[in-house]
Amino acid sequence: VMVWLRRTTHYLFIVVVTVNSTLLTINAGDYIFYTDWAWTSFVVFSISQSTMLVVGAIYYMLFTGVPGTATYYATIMTIYTWVAKGAWFALGYPYDFVAVPVWIPSAMLLDLTYWATRRNKHAAILIGGTLVGLSLPLFNMINLLTIRDPLEMAFKYPRPTLPPYMTPIEPQVGKFYNSPVALGAGAGAVLSVPIAALGAKLNTWTYRWMAA
Repeated sequence: VMVWLRRTTHYLFIVVVTVNSTLLTINAGDYIFYTDWAWTSFVVFSISQSTMLVVGAIYYMLFTGVPGTATYYATIMTIYTWVAKGAWFALGYPYDFVAVPVWIPSAMLLDLTYWATRRNKHAAILIGGTLVGLSLPLFNMINLLTIRDPLEMAFKYPRPTLPPYMTPIEPQVGKFYNSPVALGAGAGAVLSVPIAALGAKLNTWTYRWMAA
């Protein structure tokens, strides 16, 4: 019974923290309202998304020691954000008003790395972290290309909770970033590795806390 209770508590804990990390991710880049700033903020959003995903996903993957936990984590984030998308749609906003980030494929690559290296923690940090940072901007750009023009959404349906001074202005597309996917992937790959290491280190603190 104790083993079952401990295991259930672990997975419930993952759900709770994943929901909270989704909220943090949304705040980190206002990503749920990606349409507000569209392409010129793509690099910043890519970095915030890849680092936020990798720190939580690797923490729980190493905590359970089960390849697949990272994808489980990303799936909960995705479902939670789709619920938010549905809520805005119910308020009368168009279906494309909220762009849901694509976390799952990158989390699958992290799981695959952990599984392929026979649950090697350091490989998960180095290779898995790099793959998350490299892949997430690519998947998200493909996602954006499948929805209606983000700029049209931004100006036609501005976010009602934004204060006046944060009302979207016409971005200078291409003025700063000639290739947002390449820049986002490069910066994300570099930054996701140390953030993955931080997520792995959190396990040490968790075990100490559990043993206390």
